[in-house]
Amino acid sequence: MSGPTYAYLGPQGTFTEAALRQVMPEDAVAQPMPSVDAALAAVRAGTADAAVVPIENSVEGGVSATLDALANGTPLRVTREMLVPITFVLAARPGTALADVRRIASHPHGWAQCRGWAAAHLPSATYVPALSTAGAAEGLSDGAPVPGYDAALCAPLAAQRFGLSVLAEDVGDNAAAVTRFVLVQRPGPLAAPTGADKTSLVAFQADDHPGGLLEMLEQFATRGVNLSRIESRPTGELLGSYCFSIDCEGHVADARVAEALMGLRRTCREVRFLGSYPRASAQSVTVTPSTTDGAFADAAEWLDRLRTGAE
Repeated sequence: MSGPTYAYLGPQGTFTEAALRQVMPEDAVAQPMPSVDAALAAVRAGTADAAVVPIENSVEGGVSATLDALANGTPLRVTREMLVPITFVLAARPGTALADVRRIASHPHGWAQCRGWAAAHLPSATYVPALSTAGAAEGLSDGAPVPGYDAALCAPLAAQRFGLSVLAEDVGDNAAAVTRFVLVQRPGPLAAPTGADKTSLVAFQADDHPGGLLEMLEQFATRGVNLSRIESRPTGELLGSYCFSIDCEGHVADARVAEALMGLRRTCREVRFLGSYPRASAQSVTVTPSTTDGAFADAAEWLDRLRTGAE
């Protein structure tokens, strides 16, 4: 009997597969999917137990396909995050020379991390978008139809897996580039806080008014909750309508995080909770003395005494 099914942004050889290997049980079945939307749709439909998708890159920022898919549709939960260092190669069909390359395919985030190198070494080459870096490599594999490009920017593993020649190694504009991936599942019981956690959510403003963003940020600031990421994304409802994708330090079980979320709930049209989960860095969250759970409990007890006349 096979184990759980883990969908991921495929085909084989993507950086997402490397992230998947960090969390997938030995008895699990890896199911490559053609897009982020397809991977998450499989979880929503119950044909996959979990999905691994990219959500943020240290060079290009948030992955819009993932942010939008999590902000809309049936709610899902992020339960883990993984970090993968990103190293690219320029690969082509055997017999292709670097001078022959006129069109280069890759995922938009891959191209964003390598366009400086391409401008310096292949200034006449044009970019061809692909659904994934490995998909660009697969299009050059033996037996595949002739693609509309000459080379692919992909992971070394993808070049090897699809039998391609490497024309250039360590291609990229930032040697320290890292992509963050998340493990996504259907909603269920939350893991207990570890002291080194992150909480993700999407906040939809009730209306557009001066100070609206500040009002949202104050819910975190006044409770000592640090934000590690905030990005605006269009809701698709009308031009100028945006929601905010947010990562903050801490777990929803922490009093300071819980009260910040309650503040958002009071002031926003909708708050979509995406999960509380361990930080990939395992670095403990710094908490000031006035925002510990004990400080919140002491303040609540003091208020109870005032209300009952005991103080």
